[in-house]
Amino acid sequence: MSELTTSNLANKIDGKLTGPDVIIQGIFTFLNHAKPGDAVIRHWIDAKGVEIARNRGVSCVVTQNPRGDAVKKAEELDFSLIVTPKIELANGFALRWSIENFAEKSIRVVVTGTNGKSTTAHMVQNILNKAGYNCYTNTDSKSEFNTLIDPVVSDHISRFKAKTGKSIDAMVIEVSEVQGWLDKLMVNHAYLMTDAVQPDVLVLTNISMDHMGLVNSLEETYKEVHGSLLAVEQSSKNNFVVINYDDPLLKRMAENIGTKPGIISHGTVEPGFNPDLTVKIDGIYRGKELFLKMEELPFKSQHFLENTMAAIGACLAMNIDIETIKAGVLSYSPLNRRFSILNNEPLIIDDFAHNPEGIIATIKSASKITESVLYILFAIRGSRGEVINRLNAEALASALKNINYSLVITSSVEVVDHLNTVHTSEIEAVFNVLKEHDIKYTFKEELEDALNFTLAKAAKKDTVLLIGAQGMDPASEILRKSLDH
Repeated sequence: MSELTTSNLANKIDGKLTGPDVIIQGIFTFLNHAKPGDAVIRHWIDAKGVEIARNRGVSCVVTQNPRGDAVKKAEELDFSLIVTPKIELANGFALRWSIENFAEKSIRVVVTGTNGKSTTAHMVQNILNKAGYNCYTNTDSKSEFNTLIDPVVSDHISRFKAKTGKSIDAMVIEVSEVQGWLDKLMVNHAYLMTDAVQPDVLVLTNISMDHMGLVNSLEETYKEVHGSLLAVEQSSKNNFVVINYDDPLLKRMAENIGTKPGIISHGTVEPGFNPDLTVKIDGIYRGKELFLKMEELPFKSQHFLENTMAAIGACLAMNIDIETIKAGVLSYSPLNRRFSILNNEPLIIDDFAHNPEGIIATIKSASKITESVLYILFAIRGSRGEVINRLNAEALASALKNINYSLVITSSVEVVDHLNTVHTSEIEAVFNVLKEHDIKYTFKEELEDALNFTLAKAAKKDTVLLIGAQGMDPASEILRKSLDH
């Protein structure tokens, strides 16, 4: 392990060191995980936190916000405290350091974009596992550790061998395309994290509206996503980018790529453009060759097909055996709430559609397999502001045109925490849009009430679609209990 001192670290992250210059003998981690010698990264810390860190024997604490007498306490205890102007600089450095010390020879994939990151990353991991790699990913069925707010990914990588008994020889890192702390945008988040990982392959899924308040236009989102590509272009590696050419902004981005990185494209065949991977009625094609038959694929929604092509493209870039790629796709088990089937009669589908593009695509996919009425239970996004909820309602209204539907809206008041509470202004924003488009709906404050109401109306031949972000997360558990009775 390369030697790192607190003064070296402070210089790397534009920080100011209070206390002694000592050798950091452990890893980068959280205060509650820390062992003697570790370096703790926290967005804020107070005097009590400094005292706890000192008593735990950690090498230093790095923070952006020293509260109260934190600096004074560090001086009194002769303890190393580094104050950095941006905590993401510390977490970016910690990620790079952890990879260099614990996974230096690993092959690496970064996946970013607005929708489809988790599914794509998880599928790539499944393929790499099939290929015999010990593969780490920061996406699992419950969480997406894709930020530079804290050192969770660095901690995971550093502890991987101790926990599994194996070294990391491949990693798939999901990077949030836009990230912030409270209401402040972490500018260049995607660039910093991608640059820290130094991937062999970058996957760009799409660019659409989300994270309103942190960014306020597609152009701002474009700029943040483009940061990942800049990091890859500046890398000394011989690397690739996998691009969804059906996304107009990504297509524009691709047109400005020079000789590096190499491009693997997927999308629709057009005059003068034959993507490396495309979808036709009978399956996914690689060039002119039928790669996977449609009937073999575990799911057939448009988003799933796009994510599948992205995962295939990433693994082709890494020279994974063709038959292994096919086996990895066909054996893929989706993450929770990714067009998950919860019941058959009536057919109940649960999906984490939480922004305009996701809502439209999911309703479109569900309507194609609906024999009779499509019952939609939609959870309003809580504590995300009026703008994103207005845009989501516009998408909902657009998707419901020309289909036989019944719509129920919920604010999930009994199951969300304070970070996801739906405010009156957010409810009104949704209602006003639906009224403008003459969309009929029923509103239920409680999620369980909304579920019971919907199920009481739906016949066996109907389809029930559950969509929304955190407000719909508990639905499957509530539904399981309801169906059991």
